[in-house]
Amino acid sequence: MNHPSSASPARGANVSLQERAYRIRRNALRMGEVQGQGYIAQALGVADVLAVSYFHALKYRPNEPEWEGRDRFLLSIGHYAIALYSAMIEAGILPENELETYGGDDSRLPMSGMAAYTPGMEITGGSLGQGLGVAVGFCLGLKRKSNPAFVYNLLSDGELDEGSTWEAAMSASSHKLDNLIGIVDVNLMQADGPSTSISNFEPLGPKFEAFGWHVSRVDGNDIPALIAAFDAARALQAPKPRIIICDTKMAKGVPFLEARERNHFLRVEADEWAKALDVLDKARATAIIRGEP
Repeated sequence: MNHPSSASPARGANVSLQERAYRIRRNALRMGEVQGQGYIAQALGVADVLAVSYFHALKYRPNEPEWEGRDRFLLSIGHYAIALYSAMIEAGILPENELETYGGDDSRLPMSGMAAYTPGMEITGGSLGQGLGVAVGFCLGLKRKSNPAFVYNLLSDGELDEGSTWEAAMSASSHKLDNLIGIVDVNLMQADGPSTSISNFEPLGPKFEAFGWHVSRVDGNDIPALIAAFDAARALQAPKPRIIICDTKMAKGVPFLEARERNHFLRVEADEWAKALDVLDKARATAIIRGEP
């Protein structure tokens, strides 16, 4: 690969969330090129959610990933690791030069997220349906220690097929876990096909409300809407868990990848990686010319 590097300024620098999302997408494409395939569509789709999470909502110290006062971000969807690494590289938690090692032997960036390998990775995800239950345990532990940190749990719409997810949702409400913020990436695609045709989870908001959660549903690729939803979840004065349902578009930002019918696990031709990066770069340059953030 011979692509220019996207610099990652320190957290708190005067960089817009739109720019952060662009860089997260770019990091993901560069890592995907290392393996020639991967969960690129999910990473591109959830980049705006991660930009708002890491550069607006979360409390953390990039150089101290075990800081006790940090908010915990749990990646239930282990195969989204490429997306989370991209965000943590941008945040300065992981060095950018490790991007080239993605999925390789002895890499700290395995293709599925593993807490034992990667600084800032709170849990080992991948057995779908387990993350929300683990998040409940995290929240209970923090409460027992009188630690005011929040626990964020990113899960997929495919995980809504799992009974363990709903058992955890009921448990969180029963324990009045107001330090829990769930985030559901509703991209309407899973390995076996369109999510709602595999097991229709809609209407999703009313279901979580019936389980005793505070619910927001937003366009997960609309940064101002995401900011409002995250702020409302943190500020809510009610003894209940919160869920932000994010409707996202697979492969967002790269139209020729968005158009692929089955993009759960994208195989991208060798010459298409540079094309995808060029599409992202040109769209960002156009936005800057227009005076967009």
